[in-house]
Amino acid sequence: MNKLKQANLYRSELIPVSGKLVERYNKCLVKLGFTKTKLKTFHIDGIGWSPEVAEEKDDTTYLNNGEANPHGIIISPLQKGKPVYLPFHTFDRDMMKYVFKIHGQKIKDITRDSAICLDFDQGIDAFYEPLDVLKYNEVAIHFHLIDNLDKVKEEQLQLVEEFNRGNNFISETMHQKLLDSAKAYGDLRHRDLDLHELQYTTDSFYTRAFGGVYLLRDFIVPIAIFEDEEWHKEAIKDTTHDVLIYHISQPELMDKLRSHSIIDYDLDSEVKTERYNRVKKFELFQNLKKTQHPIKEILDNPILFKSYLNKMDIKSRKKVMSVERYLEKIETSNEFKIADIVDPQLFLALHRPHSSLEPKHQDLIWKLLVNITPKDVLFWYWYDKPDFYKSFETWDDSFKDWVVETISNNI
Repeated sequence: MNKLKQANLYRSELIPVSGKLVERYNKCLVKLGFTKTKLKTFHIDGIGWSPEVAEEKDDTTYLNNGEANPHGIIISPLQKGKPVYLPFHTFDRDMMKYVFKIHGQKIKDITRDSAICLDFDQGIDAFYEPLDVLKYNEVAIHFHLIDNLDKVKEEQLQLVEEFNRGNNFISETMHQKLLDSAKAYGDLRHRDLDLHELQYTTDSFYTRAFGGVYLLRDFIVPIAIFEDEEWHKEAIKDTTHDVLIYHISQPELMDKLRSHSIIDYDLDSEVKTERYNRVKKFELFQNLKKTQHPIKEILDNPILFKSYLNKMDIKSRKKVMSVERYLEKIETSNEFKIADIVDPQLFLALHRPHSSLEPKHQDLIWKLLVNITPKDVLFWYWYDKPDFYKSFETWDDSFKDWVVETISNNI
């Protein structure tokens, strides 16, 4: 990961946490039903998730009380606009933007000396069956202050009211109560600590629940796409819901997405794009065996690219160049079919979201397409960082250099 870190491509926008902030973070963990971290320093993202705490607890979902009950922690106004590096749902980023849009000023004030625990409540106590994800609709965002600061404010107001009643202003006991509260929490009387509940409406989304599920429900019929085979098998037993159910590797899935105008392809246009260029180079890399030159040099130098392409066995060569071979052949005859010439995985990798989709739905479909066939390193990095990082560690050092440069040049 060092190459990515040096290029600021690996969790570069995390916020450092130390000192008093660690204490407040721990209070939030305890309030949400979790155990404290023993770390003295760590980093957090926009929703309060920390890679170091996750590693310490050996649990990337340590901010969840079961898959149906995710949470967040705000200890700094600096979290506003920061990435959510390991979202449990694709709408988590949008929820955090909404939280700061509505309550941003209050959050800035409250986090001067306190912290906020977030409870994302979709009205589901626990998941029992895979199609329980269909219940996602309205998410109620509840806010809880550590040390019950909002309740302490009410107590202070009551103390002041009592102090002003009759001759209580001369009571030493009354004076001491006010002083103790002020020393412990400060003067809260004029602080606005009321973070009212927010409602967030979901539409199509991806969730990491049940091993990963895409729920596309803004189309003709809702479509549930499972990444986990066992949960897919469990889901297809359901006969009570009007929903199409697929496993992400089923060939029929792509046909259905095309027929519903969710995805599309245009090979003529695609071969002229930088995306196709990246995909083709990735394909060449995957088929290279022993090389005399660094991978980066081979991919960057057209002469070396052709040289190594011609040194490959004929099957690999045809695979790498299958799209261009197909387009050449249909110029002379329309008898040729894509499936006869173009490598199936390469063909899938060149699909894109249908142009009629809203931008947020296009992002979701890009993520789905990347998960189906990850061959474009840039989109892989953009839409599925955890999986990208996992693969990055297995690659040749020189290819890593090419990948880092490719991503850096497109940010």
